[in-house]
Amino acid sequence: MVSFNAVTKQHGTRILYANASFQINPGDKVGLVGPNGAGKTTLFRLLMKEESPDAGSVSVPEKLRLGYFSQNIEEMRGRSVLEEVLSAGNLESLNKEIQALETKLSDPDLTEADMIVTVERYGELQSQFEAVGGYDLESKAQEILGGLGYSNEDMRLDVGKFSGGWKMRVSLAKILLLMPDMLLMDEPTNHLDVESIVWLEQWLKEYKGALLMTSHDREFMNRLCTKTIEVANKALTVYGGNYDFYDREKAIRREQLLAAASRQEDMLAKEEEFIARFAARASHAAQVQSRVKKIDKIDRIEIPPEDRVMNFEWPTPPRGGEEVVKFQNLSKVYDLEDGRRKNVFSNATGLVKRQDRVAVVGVNGAGKSTLLKIITGQTDATAGTCNVGPSISYGYFSQNSLDLLDPKKTILQEVEGRVPNAGLGFIRNLLGSFLFSGEEVEKKVSVLSGGEKSRVLLACILSHPVNFLVLDEPTNHLDIKSREVLLNAIKNFPGTVMMVSHDRYFLKEITTKVFEIDKNELHIIDGDYAHYLEFKSKRAST
Repeated sequence: MVSFNAVTKQHGTRILYANASFQINPGDKVGLVGPNGAGKTTLFRLLMKEESPDAGSVSVPEKLRLGYFSQNIEEMRGRSVLEEVLSAGNLESLNKEIQALETKLSDPDLTEADMIVTVERYGELQSQFEAVGGYDLESKAQEILGGLGYSNEDMRLDVGKFSGGWKMRVSLAKILLLMPDMLLMDEPTNHLDVESIVWLEQWLKEYKGALLMTSHDREFMNRLCTKTIEVANKALTVYGGNYDFYDREKAIRREQLLAAASRQEDMLAKEEEFIARFAARASHAAQVQSRVKKIDKIDRIEIPPEDRVMNFEWPTPPRGGEEVVKFQNLSKVYDLEDGRRKNVFSNATGLVKRQDRVAVVGVNGAGKSTLLKIITGQTDATAGTCNVGPSISYGYFSQNSLDLLDPKKTILQEVEGRVPNAGLGFIRNLLGSFLFSGEEVEKKVSVLSGGEKSRVLLACILSHPVNFLVLDEPTNHLDIKSREVLLNAIKNFPGTVMMVSHDRYFLKEITTKVFEIDKNELHIIDGDYAHYLEFKSKRAST
């Protein structure tokens, strides 16, 4: 179906992959993994023929319809959300041409020759139109938008009124509506809440075409992928299973490679010792020469460098009281621009105890982030009380906090400003644990990626001994390996955690209590995330 055949690709002097080959067959669901900058996006661009290989070939059947979802969204405004989705792939112009041909075919003065040409064209367009859903397009578009979190009312609003994250969902909806033969998807779960991720996961399971995707969501990859391709160390390596299989198999292959390299090193040492001992003896000249030639012909086993990952330990925090946060009859109402008032939640009452791991869940816009902002004093409640316990010091992470980083400062200056009494050695060690070493600490905040800014902010939080972590989507922009390091760090954190996240793997691993905000009400479920999912399933069935 689709294949890379001995492909070599480089950017400037840097080789992304050399002599790389793989094949994707109809119906395959393939995960694409590898460190940032390894060449995953370039691989998509090669398949889309936006770039060409330096050697080898990329084979994509001519009639294969590809759909490519990337993080770059086009300008959208002037249409409703629904109209924007229906504009995908010139579906509007296709429909208009069909209508024009129908009008032409009803003309009694149409000649026989024109009739034949028109009927042929009409048949072609009808086949194309039916392939993408035909006359059910609008209902399919509404179904997709609903699954991605848009209400019927929102679908009628101008798409230009929505944030970049919601426009990203529109772009995703446009690709899904086209029903291509093969989907290329670069981080499709970014900006989606858990409910939308679950919906997309089910949609992709039922999708009959082939799928090649990158994702930082381990659970999503595990549930969908039947094959994994790693882009790393100038090579493409194929693994015959999901992300968990890839993770285990990669570790096994590395151990085998290390063992083989050790055996080779021992063998070479013995040969070199023999050569050194008998090089001056004429009686052994033939044997020495034979062994020299043997060594020269051996392909030395190279051990690829291990992936760089964050590595940090929490400073010991002061012990706080048993009641970390207590709120009663808490309500929040926002005044909207059009004069209306939006009730976020009402009469919320809850208690967070020491060493709780609380997951705050709910659909986008339910009020999860608002609750965390009230607790950390970022905004005031409209009614009710919220009290943080004595001796509680918190570290607060949110996507909005990234905007508080000074773009004019270097990474080093930013962290220095947060801990003015710390020594340079402490700060450099701290930044090193977040993968900023050497000259990297002199990079300006303005040029950092979202993932790099997240690491800087986490370093700032870690620079103070806190006993209460309040985290709003801490895994956004982090790759799977970095997420796992953060996950293990949170598991070992000696204090209390309250967190919003759409990463189900993350939530399953750490949650001991769930605060669900649903339809303006707070529901508290004592138990882990799996227990919450059971509770939610039973509630839906009643």
